[in-house]
Amino acid sequence: MPKVCASLLALSCLIAAAGCSPKFKPILPAAEIVVMDTGINLANRLGPDPASYEVSGASIRRNLHSKWVVDDDPFQVNQFLHPYQGSMYHGIARSTGYNYWQSAAYTFAGSAMWEIFGETTRPSKNDQIATGIGGTFLGEPLFRMSRILLTPHDRSPGFWRVLGATLVSPPTGVNHMMFGQRITSEVPTSGAVSDLRFQIGAAGPVSRSITDREARRLSHPIAGFSIDYGFPGSANYSHPRPFDYFTMGATASAADGVETVTTRGLLAGRDYGSGARGRGIFGLYGNYDYFTSAPFRFSTTAFSGGTTGQVRMSDAIALQASALAGIGYSSAQSVDSTLDRDYHYGLGPHVLIAAKLIAGDRAAVDLTARGIYMGGVGAIETGERDRILRIEGSAAVRLVGPHAISVKYIRSERHASLPGFPRLIQTGETIGVYYTILGSRGFGAIK
Repeated sequence: MPKVCASLLALSCLIAAAGCSPKFKPILPAAEIVVMDTGINLANRLGPDPASYEVSGASIRRNLHSKWVVDDDPFQVNQFLHPYQGSMYHGIARSTGYNYWQSAAYTFAGSAMWEIFGETTRPSKNDQIATGIGGTFLGEPLFRMSRILLTPHDRSPGFWRVLGATLVSPPTGVNHMMFGQRITSEVPTSGAVSDLRFQIGAAGPVSRSITDREARRLSHPIAGFSIDYGFPGSANYSHPRPFDYFTMGATASAADGVETVTTRGLLAGRDYGSGARGRGIFGLYGNYDYFTSAPFRFSTTAFSGGTTGQVRMSDAIALQASALAGIGYSSAQSVDSTLDRDYHYGLGPHVLIAAKLIAGDRAAVDLTARGIYMGGVGAIETGERDRILRIEGSAAVRLVGPHAISVKYIRSERHASLPGFPRLIQTGETIGVYYTILGSRGFGAIK
């Protein structure tokens, strides 16, 4: 332990020097990533499985020469905590002056370093995808939201803005406090957010029987937010850089913690349309989704081709839509499984269709449908098949000012074939009612 503390002190000095000298700039994010991973390793040694983190020269040599595997660690660890760890790598690089693609390289390398040097278990292919790729798809929206808080108009950010930015993206907030504005990556912030909503309410299962009153109670408190950033439609905003357009949403509850996280953003593409009635973008997107609602959990990291745009149907009515299709590496697991092993990874097609009809500043109707197919490529065992469909529909009505009320319906279906087990069919339906606070631009119609 004294050697570790001495090493951390040396790295801290290196970080301070790197922040003051452009010559050491490439070392700065690498040193911060090493410090963060060392802290995670030491913290996990105090947890329920310390042996998995007691790294030694022998474990490092074994991992360097070991075949990479597909592991079945707890779903939340693999599909949320690993992408979040990757988002920290990405935020470190972005907040020390690097662009998206350079930061993605740091993220991928940081993930590989953790798999070899951070744990004693064999390196995991699925963790490398979730952390090294999914982490960038999650990390870039978090970084940009943090930067919005740190760049108020015509003044320096106050205490609460810095605190909020640090909670959204800890590396961005910490590096801002250490180095100020000297080395951070610049991103568009003014006017970039079109639809911002905060929600709190309750949800419950939809009953199949009119007499099943218990099942129809809204007994599940839940809170969340959603954001559209850089939505196409304005002649004054273009999309030359990755994630100049993205959408993100998340929900959480006291009972289950983080329940959903969804992000999708344009990695590379072009703007189209020039008239007042319609504009859009098309190109390559990156997607990260994480869902834990009953009766099954699923998550995916995907690359998709597609388009996003807005059409003005009248002066008061606007239709916004996205259509994406691509390939993703996904996972699924039953919430209350009666099988010995119900945890499927697989590579396969990913499809998303989303539409929002906006009636001025008074109301909006949203519909999103996701379809995922997982085959046997990249699975734990051969012969596994999974087909998942999730449909979300919501309607929101503004009451007064930024205050609105909304209703959301969700249906999830899973059809799975696992070797040695009967065909698995799972469906779930929920409905929720929410008090909603709207951002300054209402429901997000672009003028």
